[in-house]
Order: sequence, then C-alpha cells, then structure tokens
Amino acid sequence: MNFAIAGELRSPSLKWFAAGLKRELIDNGYQYCEEPVNDIRFVLNFVDTDHLKPFRRKAQATFSVAVAETHEPPHDILRSAYPVLIRTLSNLLIYIIHTPDGHCNTYFITLEQGCYFVPFEQDNDELFFMKVMERLNPLASSRLVINNEFHHDLPQDLWDGDEITAQIHKAGKQLDALNLLPAPFPLEELLSSQDLRHVKRLYGIGGLSYGNLSARKDDRQFWMSASGVNKGDMRIIGRDILLVMGYHAERTAMLLNVPSNIEPHRVSVDAIEHWMIYMQHPEVGAIVHVHAWMDGIPSTEINYPCGTWELAKAVSDLVNRSEDPARAIIGLKNHGLTITGPNLDDIFQRIEGRIIRQVPMT
Repeated sequence: MNFAIAGELRSPSLKWFAAGLKRELIDNGYQYCEEPVNDIRFVLNFVDTDHLKPFRRKAQATFSVAVAETHEPPHDILRSAYPVLIRTLSNLLIYIIHTPDGHCNTYFITLEQGCYFVPFEQDNDELFFMKVMERLNPLASSRLVINNEFHHDLPQDLWDGDEITAQIHKAGKQLDALNLLPAPFPLEELLSSQDLRHVKRLYGIGGLSYGNLSARKDDRQFWMSASGVNKGDMRIIGRDILLVMGYHAERTAMLLNVPSNIEPHRVSVDAIEHWMIYMQHPEVGAIVHVHAWMDGIPSTEINYPCGTWELAKAVSDLVNRSEDPARAIIGLKNHGLTITGPNLDDIFQRIEGRIIRQVPMT
C-alpha cells in the first residue's frame, strides 16, 4: 500500500515525527511516494493550526491523516482538536501536544469522536513510533464500502412502499425522539459551504444524521433508511427509504433498487454492516444503529471508520458470538450501538430506558 507526505514540516519536532513515522511505515510494508498520485492510498498531511490547509483528495479511497502540533496543552483535547480534523477534511487527526517537561504526547482524533492517547517514550523512538503505528495501521488500511449502484427497476407496486416500510416510518419517529446527535460539534459551524459539500461527497453522506435502521424484506433484500434524511419523517421510497438488493464485491458497491421516476438518495454508509448481518443470520428481521451506549455490552476493539468492510466484519463477528444473534446488542467502540431483533418493535422495546446518551471514550 502506498503513502505520501503533504504539507510543510515547520518545526524540528514535526520533521522528527515525519521521519520516524515514515520509517515505521516503510518497515511495515508501505511504499513511499514522493508526490501524492491519483491512486494514493493514504496521505500524512502536516498542517499549521493557525493556517489550516486541507489535502484535496481526488478519490474516496484515499485516507487522509492530518498531523498538527501545539505547545499549549488544551483543557479539553477533543473540543480543541476536533475542529482541526474537520477543517482539514481528514479521516483522522494525529494531534501532537508538547508538554512543559519536554515530552511529546500524541492523540488520535477520529470523525466518530474517538480520542486515543499514545504516550511519549523517553529515549525510545522505536517503541514510540511502533505504538503510533499500532493505532494508525488498522484505520489507514481499512476499506470503504460507500459506493451506491442504482437500478431503476423497482416494481411499481412498491413505489409507495409496503408494510415493512410502514414499520420503518414508525420506527424512524421513535429514533428521532431519542434526540441523539452524530458528532460533538455541529459541522456546519466549522466548515464553509464549499468544504461541507466536499465532506459530504467524500464520505457519501446527505447531511447530518443520528443513526439508521433497516428491516428485512426477504432472504436477500432489506429496506434501509437513506443517508442524512430526517428520520422523523421518512416517506418517499428511493429518497428516504431504499431497497438494498445486495453487495457487489468487485465494485465495492451496495446495490439499490429504486423507482424509475425518482432521483435517489444514497443509502446509509452502514449498509455493508447490515447486509453482512442479514446474510449470516436469517432469523434477524431488523437492525437499528444509534449513537448512544448501554452498560454491560460486548464492543469492538478498534474504532474503524464508518462504512468500512473492517467495521462491518468486526460487528458481524460479535453478533455471531452473541448468545442470541437475533437479539444482539453490540457496541461500536467510541461510536455507538448496533442492535438486532426479529422486528423493529422488539428492538425499541428492549432499549427503552436503557440508552446512555454519552458514548464512553477510551
């Protein structure tokens, strides 16, 4: 897998960090490119916090890692660092904080609100960069599955939906009533309209959202909420609710069947996760994902980005290992919950009164 370094190394510490991480990446089989080519797999973009400059990717598959430093340790690291992540249009931020005692502590900030600490190793650069690499590699090597392939041949008797989409409409109101938010800070307040459009295009989102839900139609297909729609008022088939027909592995695309008379919206980025669970468990009739938490649940170990094959596989594996896969509650580290059930009513009955709005960060 190839990588490149962008931006300016304005300080000795950034030059040291770039050299050490570059060496560690190459030792782990990554190929260094002098210039970011069109098919670059991921980029380390070194940025100045006073003059933030995003790396303009030309493909969704490019994983952008912003690297920034500060000599003023913030009181709230996530609140200080998250705007840097968003304004640089990055998948991940490595935030280097210089301490008064001369140490160089490193934090990983993710779009899903993750905030991970990698301590400075005194006089042991090799161990330090090995630990940084342990955090970086699973995220940088993950594979996005957010392409949509639309087929405009949905049978006309489904253009207004069916009894299952009616259940999704009802459940969407219940999801909306939970009043859960997707991010700690409103993106529209942090980005210009141009940059916000760029973020939506890169991540395949239609706007701010707060979870998603789906329900099985038959052994191969399921209805699912679209990306970024108002969950409290999902009515239009192809715009608010879509029929997922399957997954095309070679094109890494979800296959959707929509009415021929409508310009469709994209399906939720978690469609690959739902597809994987439905295909492995015929007894699962519905799935709900919320950005909240519950005590005493199994959780994924790595905070993979949303819409990646790796996150879907990690969640699906935990469903497989649960006592009752048809009624599982799985935690997504630093992100939220995926809940399976025989139907949507069962899921909302089981989580009523048990939801914790604040997802614990580890």
